[in-house]
Amino acid sequence: MAQAGKHIAILGTVGVPACYGGFETLAEQLARYHAKAQRAERLTITCSAPAFAAHPPRFANADLKYLPLRANGAESVPYDMLSLAQARTNGADLALLLGVSGALALPMLAGAKMRIVAHVDGQEWRRAKWSPAARRFLKMCERLAVRHADAVIADSPAIADDLWARYGRRAEVITYGGDQALHVADAPLPNILPKEFALAICRVEPENNVEMILQACLSARKPLVFVGNWEASRYGRTLRERYRQHPHLTLLDPIYDTALLQTLRRHASLYLHGHSAGGTNPSLVEMMHVGCATLAFDCAFNRLTTFGSATYFTDARDLSRLLLAGVPNANGQALQRLAQHHYKWDHIGGQYFDLFDRVCAEPAAQKSKMSSRNDPRRFFLPRP
Repeated sequence: MAQAGKHIAILGTVGVPACYGGFETLAEQLARYHAKAQRAERLTITCSAPAFAAHPPRFANADLKYLPLRANGAESVPYDMLSLAQARTNGADLALLLGVSGALALPMLAGAKMRIVAHVDGQEWRRAKWSPAARRFLKMCERLAVRHADAVIADSPAIADDLWARYGRRAEVITYGGDQALHVADAPLPNILPKEFALAICRVEPENNVEMILQACLSARKPLVFVGNWEASRYGRTLRERYRQHPHLTLLDPIYDTALLQTLRRHASLYLHGHSAGGTNPSLVEMMHVGCATLAFDCAFNRLTTFGSATYFTDARDLSRLLLAGVPNANGQALQRLAQHHYKWDHIGGQYFDLFDRVCAEPAAQKSKMSSRNDPRRFFLPRP
């Protein structure tokens, strides 16, 4: 039951409407669920003012609070910390912190009335794009979030198992929905696209195996449309310069037009998912709803998300072989059935707000504690 008079704040995203990534889509869908379910509590969402040309005060039934900082990169740390401070000042009973950058502020909130639910994301500190110093910082932030939050969310059982193994902390496993764009009408496709193509969509980062996919499609002479933020890093610019002249490869900039993106998904003959890090990846879940045959990089996260029903590759040669052999349509149909059962926002929204209700109803002394086992995985002690 919704708790009238309660105030829930969603923090840690660029803001709504979603225009960046998975956390933004999550925040938007939670706001839509809150309105659709006629929840009684007040909902606020913190947004990055520089990311939006207009700054409306409301989205669905949620109040929007804007901060004059960017929500990404190094600026995400003060952005998230200031978001937590603002939520506390505004009397929030519970804050959902998406990501761990702002966890530096959590020790200062010890004893505060405001409860914290922390979504630890997909082991951000393991990502190859970060420097060693940045990885150490993000790992420290993860430990702070796990220690000080009243509840911890992991979006994959693999993440939850890792948190238990390293910290002795149980996490709530809540995945993502992917059905938000199913009813979007088609948009005209650019004339430069081939008639039949494989599709890849991701941030252009090493752990997403971007070059592996490009090399395999060239080897198999498979037309590929690859949507990514090529200009956001030296890595992306280098890859684009290296592969842009090949006639089988169409390298598109990020697409935030939902209709155009969904049209690309519907017209693709095959989806290539190269992510090797993270948990339940939103782009994979969204593609599962389309019912497209899928080749996914072979890692625990992707196998768990697809319940072992995709086809998996391990390197460029393996992927090229699979592209030449072809992937049966039954692959995509099986994934679509799984998505319809496991990855719908009505269900995901209910899980989140049920968790908020439980956390708000528990006395502070009953919050889940970290394990007190005397081993090297305890907080701030050396780790193997």
